[in-house]
Amino acid sequence: MAGCLEGKVVVVTGAGRGIGRGMAILAAHEGAKVVVNDLGASVDGEGASSQQPAEEVVEEIRKAGGQAVANFESVAEPKSAEKIVQCALDNFKRIDGVINNAGILRDRIFHRMSIMDFDQVIKVHLYGAFYVSRAAANHFKEQESGAFVHFTSTSGLIGNFGQANYAAAKMGIVGLSRGIALDMQRYNVRSNCISPFAWSRMIGTIPTETPEQQARVERIKKMTPDKIAPLAIFLLSDLAKEVSGQILASRMHEIYLFNQTRPIRSVHREDGWTPQSIAEHALPAMRSSLTPLDRSGDVFSWDPI
Repeated sequence: MAGCLEGKVVVVTGAGRGIGRGMAILAAHEGAKVVVNDLGASVDGEGASSQQPAEEVVEEIRKAGGQAVANFESVAEPKSAEKIVQCALDNFKRIDGVINNAGILRDRIFHRMSIMDFDQVIKVHLYGAFYVSRAAANHFKEQESGAFVHFTSTSGLIGNFGQANYAAAKMGIVGLSRGIALDMQRYNVRSNCISPFAWSRMIGTIPTETPEQQARVERIKKMTPDKIAPLAIFLLSDLAKEVSGQILASRMHEIYLFNQTRPIRSVHREDGWTPQSIAEHALPAMRSSLTPLDRSGDVFSWDPI
């Protein structure tokens, strides 16, 4: 039986390790020709790059009878991002799907976060998703088909300590995806986000100083990166033709659909408002609906199933 991506060409960024690797391999298994993009840098984006991770994934795909090519360009520069998409066109003559998965981490408590810490994370995650998506967009428009899958995070959707830069980037990706979905729906182009729960080197920096932190990490380790791939490949495929502009999550064997920001409570005053009347009347009416300062682990507090 033909796979759900039979005949399609897919770009997966950050595909040399972890979640990206799993998605590239499953995409090929489902019939896609895959551009395996990975710069081969460290988790924080520093250090010398290596072609080995991407090449190893390509070799694994080819040994299993699939078609793939390695690409080592950075997503964080527009010209390099264009080369990633061009790699698909040069090798496979078309492009049908993009998974924006590449990312780095530079976790810092906010008052210690440098401009460079903020800028580099935004550049790789948010600008990287924009650059690669923009490079593919005109091709999707001309062929009147295509799908984007972007990676967000509960660090942005809910919150986490020491990740203001990462949270800002990941929430920006949500807005980017929604905008793409609205602008390109007339061309039969879809765009969705996944918030992944999986153990990978990207979250290997989680503190393990207390018993509670150690227990949390052990729970996360049960969620292997390959659990994310089925949802991503589904969203790329025509099986998901009615799904666009959505935020989903994959947590071991659980799949979640996230709500999106809408008004939940309103108050009205015929004569308008003053700071004092807001404190006296608006705040008490809204207090029970204020969003608590939870972290991701507070909301998803149970063991993955």
